[in-house]
Amino acid sequence: MQFSDKRNNTRWIIIFASFFIVSLILWNTYSFFQIFKNEERVKMQQWAMAQIKMNSEDPNADVELPLKIIQNASISIIVTEKDSIINTRNIDSDIEKNKVKLNAFLQKLKSQNDPIIINISEGKIHKLYYGDSSLLNKLKYYPIALLLIIFLFGALVYNFYKSTKMATQNKLWAGMAKETAHQIGTPLSSLIGWLEIMKANNVSESILVEIEKDINRLQTITDRFSKIGSEPALEKKDIIEETLNSFDYMKSRFSSQVDFYFEAPKEPIYISLNPELHSWTIENLMKNAIDAMKGKGELTLGIKKEGQYIRINITDSGKGIPKNQFKSVFEPGFTTKKRGWGLGLSLTKRIVEEYHAGKIKVAYSEIGTGTTMQISYKLS
Repeated sequence: MQFSDKRNNTRWIIIFASFFIVSLILWNTYSFFQIFKNEERVKMQQWAMAQIKMNSEDPNADVELPLKIIQNASISIIVTEKDSIINTRNIDSDIEKNKVKLNAFLQKLKSQNDPIIINISEGKIHKLYYGDSSLLNKLKYYPIALLLIIFLFGALVYNFYKSTKMATQNKLWAGMAKETAHQIGTPLSSLIGWLEIMKANNVSESILVEIEKDINRLQTITDRFSKIGSEPALEKKDIIEETLNSFDYMKSRFSSQVDFYFEAPKEPIYISLNPELHSWTIENLMKNAIDAMKGKGELTLGIKKEGQYIRINITDSGKGIPKNQFKSVFEPGFTTKKRGWGLGLSLTKRIVEEYHAGKIKVAYSEIGTGTTMQISYKLS
């Protein structure tokens, strides 16, 4: 059995054990509740017997003990004869003086316990209605309080587990990114050296220019990966110019079957951003949009100011995203492609929200029509 299987089995054992313990506590609480309730009924029966003794016409009857029982009773009591209230005990004076409130209180007592029949004499029957004691009322709400505590504790454990998992994933991501940058850096240094040798040997200028472009591109990629897991330096940059550079780069590398449109204000808009990571964000979103259109359709990148925010909308005419997947598309591992790791949008979300304090979301999508992804940054 693998380690992950053992860990999952352990989790299920803990879950079932917790469920069993909670069920046992609730069952015991219910048992205690019934015991106390029965004990209170016995007390009320004793009170009824004491009442009969007090009303006894026997001159030799001992009334000392019944009197103590009646005086020590602390539970709310209403005694009726032929549905008329003839006696009350331990009831608030405001209720006792108001006939309407007193009748309402009687209905409440009737709902709590069955009456105790008091045979005072032949043809004279009283009914004793009583309520639950304060201790019993507290015990009644104990299971609810217990479940609430367990729920809050479970939420705390879940939040801790989720935070720990995210922290582990972040460390893994940062380690993978830095290792990738390191692995690319070694052959890149060699390529730069070979480029200098080719220049010295008078290789065609057009070939050298293209090779140099690819080397610069690899350096940019290496720089991007090296920034993951560390705090990137933010600079005041014109977001329109930076976005347009990435837009033009992507536009030049895809077929003419995709129609590209760029819409933005003419005046520059300056915000704090990291140029390398911002270009990575735009390229990821544009590439996803082109993939959704299967390399054929319309792609529009629009930039506009809305109050204190700058919005970047990337709209495609692709297959669209179901509404129930609007949030899950940004989760690590989510992908609709047969090949791919599903890290593009997750990485994009991290760059936008963690490194630039922005927001990214699926602003609009309709199956068969297209999707609009929106990035929002607060103007500084």
